[in-house]
Amino acid sequence: MRFSRIIAVAAVAITAALAGSAKDFLKVNGPDIVDSKGEKFYIKGTNLGNWLNPEGYMFGFQRTSSAHMIDEALRELVGPTEARRFWQNFKDNYITEADFRFIAEKGANTIRVPFNYRMFTNEDYMGLNDAGEGFRRLDDCVRWARQNGVRLILDMHDCPGGQTGDNIDDSYGYPWLMTDTVAQQQFVDIWRRIAEHYADEDVILGYELANEPVATYWEGEERDRLNAALEPLYKRATAAIREVDPNHIILLGGPQWNSYFGNFTDWTFDDNIMYTCHRYGGPATAEAIASYIEFRDKTNRPMYMGELGHNTDEWMSGFVDAMRANNIGYTFWPYKKIGDSAMTGVAEPEGWKEELAAFVEAPRGSYGEIRDARKLCSQERGVELLNRYVENAKAPNMLVHDSYIRAIQLDK
Repeated sequence: MRFSRIIAVAAVAITAALAGSAKDFLKVNGPDIVDSKGEKFYIKGTNLGNWLNPEGYMFGFQRTSSAHMIDEALRELVGPTEARRFWQNFKDNYITEADFRFIAEKGANTIRVPFNYRMFTNEDYMGLNDAGEGFRRLDDCVRWARQNGVRLILDMHDCPGGQTGDNIDDSYGYPWLMTDTVAQQQFVDIWRRIAEHYADEDVILGYELANEPVATYWEGEERDRLNAALEPLYKRATAAIREVDPNHIILLGGPQWNSYFGNFTDWTFDDNIMYTCHRYGGPATAEAIASYIEFRDKTNRPMYMGELGHNTDEWMSGFVDAMRANNIGYTFWPYKKIGDSAMTGVAEPEGWKEELAAFVEAPRGSYGEIRDARKLCSQERGVELLNRYVENAKAPNMLVHDSYIRAIQLDK
């Protein structure tokens, strides 16, 4: 009798342990995303732009627009050691668990995390030459997301060689990923490593392979060639991911700023893929995104608006209504930056624009011009302003844009 009781207790303990370890991966089910119980999951959230993929305008810069341009300017102003120190301070404090908690409390269920591929290599990036930095930062995101009940989309915003050909991919002015076989193999290999590392992490909604591939600057036959290279590359990366990870959704963006889907011919090569579009400007109506809705209906795959924003509160609220009426989830861009048009803001330190930004934006194409630009901001003042910027960016000190938050309707 006693032995039977021990066996029964043990069986209950094992059952409880198995139940506790049950995974809740999200899956594609026709045009919907569903959880492990078959219940629909509608994406609503924000983007952590600027944190792991710095963009100039979010620092209040214009001409100095990409990560490597910003890094070069800071090294010229404060020196390489202080620039590296700033980047570490920035990464440690710009986004923390407190930001995840804030986002979740506002009603979001999804956070898109843009990152630069260099964080998974030994290439010089944001103060380090360390292939493990990407995993350290994304591991933090996984932990914070789990603590706060939100899902993650891992977005390779900056791909090897550059997938866009503009500042947003921190590249060299052309979408070399579409033509360079070495860059393509590196792209595939990094995604396989990421998928292997996170294969069992169900807090991750999915992997977005490439942000906004092939900008609109190329036309005619050249655009056609670049666009045509995208789907085969997506298939290669998907196949590599599936070697190590059968669980996660794979998100595919169309060319021309995630706005064109006519280049895609096969949406059956994997059972767990979906598509992602972007929209800035234009009417806040379903008619404005009719081509996205039509593609979603034709493929019977989910369509999700990965980026939108930088508009009036009325526009954003109206667009949310249109997207919800048509079963298109959304993550607004971005969560935090200098200025408005984001959930939160970073207060511009006094002297930031007149001194530090003036140096960063000044002509620095020759050593003589660098010396001249240094008259606008000293090294000591540059360090002081960078430290103050990070302090202002911390969650307890950030500016909360309440009307913006109401407009994007995360609480509904």
